Parts: sequence; structure tokens; C-alpha cells
Amino acid sequence: MRYDVYTPLLLSLLLSVVAPVVCGRVAPALAARALTSAAVLTAAATTWSLVLLTAALLGDAPPVVREARENGRPLVDPVPEVIGVAAGVALAVVGWRVCRAVRAERRTRRALRRLVAGRPADTELIVAASEVPRAFAIPGRPGRILVTSAMLGALEPPERRVLLAHKRAHLTHRHGALVTAATLAAAADPLLAPVRSAVVFLVERWADEQAAAAVGDRRTAARALARAALTAGRARAACPLNFTDRAVTRRIAALRTSPPPRLWPAAAAVLALGALPALLAADATGDLLGLLTHALS
Repeated sequence: MRYDVYTPLLLSLLLSVVAPVVCGRVAPALAARALTSAAVLTAAATTWSLVLLTAALLGDAPPVVREARENGRPLVDPVPEVIGVAAGVALAVVGWRVCRAVRAERRTRRALRRLVAGRPADTELIVAASEVPRAFAIPGRPGRILVTSAMLGALEPPERRVLLAHKRAHLTHRHGALVTAATLAAAADPLLAPVRSAVVFLVERWADEQAAAAVGDRRTAARALARAALTAGRARAACPLNFTDRAVTRRIAALRTSPPPRLWPAAAAVLALGALPALLAADATGDLLGLLTHALS
């Protein structure tokens, strides 16, 4: 309890350091799934560690202290009281951050669904007349692809196929769910913010690879990315593929090389890194229960 309860926080830092390395060396589909799973496990473990640190204050509760003294048993304080109080405050902050993240995700989804409200249910592609170059993959049942006329007009026919294949990959592989899971994990554990950024980048790379495979030409996919970014820059709008120039440059460079290997051992190591905090948190739980049981029995 004295050490295990703190290790999930340290492992959060380690996972954040590992995430950028995994981004460039493991196939995007595998890396995105592994990092998201590890982030969710680690965030759950760190949150539970805060619960344990707060629960340790129960050892100072008057009924527990009184009964332990009546039975002549020594009462071991598992953590200093100040740490327990700080953990309680941190736990409240975590709850507030997660609730805020959930509300933001819901607002975003409602706003996207309003853009396609009233359209026929069997229509996947929706073209909106607009001078702003944008493209969205809108998850749901059914999933929709919304593209503005300005974006379509800026791309050549092969590049349009790349764009549509990219957005279709987001819907097919439920990338929105992965990003949401990573976002909530980072809300619960701010140390995981770099992991969330890595997952966002990886799902875009994943969609890039799917688009390149769909059109059968990686150079065309890279050219479509570059043209979309340049068009958005001229229009002074947010990049329609939702990335900064540096990230787009990295994606274009990746498409000009061979697809990265799957590297299952690296993905397994990431998953093990995510499972370790959960195991340590479980061990700390057993230690705390043992201390309280000893004091009350």
C-alpha cells in the first residue's frame, strides 16, 4: 500500500514517454488500439489509487480508532493524512474534468449531427455549398461524410477519392470511439495528455493508410493531404483534416515511405505497461482492506 498506490502515477509518465516512440515505429491501427487500451487502464488505475489514498483516511475515523484501541491493536496509518486529503481534492478535480470532457464530446456530436439533420437515411455523402474547405466524418447510425463544395473543387478526382476513403475509414473503424476513450483517459489523468495526442495522430495515419490502399497509390494520397492543407491555409480556416502543418508534414512523409510494420511485441509491451498499474492498484486495494480488517477484527 505504501508504494503500490503511487506507482500508477509514475507509470502514467512512462506511458506518455513511450507513446511518441510507438507512433513512428508501429503500424497505426495496432498502435492506436494498444495505446488507447493502455491509456484507459492506466487512467482507471490512477483514479482508483486516488480513491484508495482518500479511503485511507477511514483509518483515522473515530469508530475505527476507538475499536482498535479497545481491542489493544496497533493502528497503522498507511499514508500521511495530508496526502489523503490532497488525494480527495484531486479526486474531485478528476470528477469535474471527466464530466466536462463528456459534456464537450456530447456538444460536438450534437453539432455534427445537426449539420446532416433531415438528410435521407441512406445518404452517406453530403455536399454542402460553402466557400470554406472542410470535411467531416460524422459517426452515428448511419455514419455520414460531410464535404464542402470548396474542398471538392480544390481536389482532383483521384484526390477526392482519397479524401472520401479517408473519412470512410474513420467511420468504418470507429476512430471517434478511440479518440473519445483517449480523451476521457487524459481527462482523468492529465499525465496521459501526450498519449491522447498520439492516438489522435495515429487514427489520422490509420485513415491515411486505408485511403492509400483504397486508391492503390500512396503518392496520390500524399498529394491529396498536401493540397487539402494548402487549400485550408489559403482560406485561413482550420485544416480540414484537423492537424497542424507539422503533423500534416509528418503524415505526408509517412505516405511517401513504406507502411510501418505491425511489431506485435511492441504493442504487447504497451498493453503490459497499461496493465501493470491496474495490477498494482489491485494489490494496494488488498493491502488497505487488510489493514482495516485487522483494525476492526
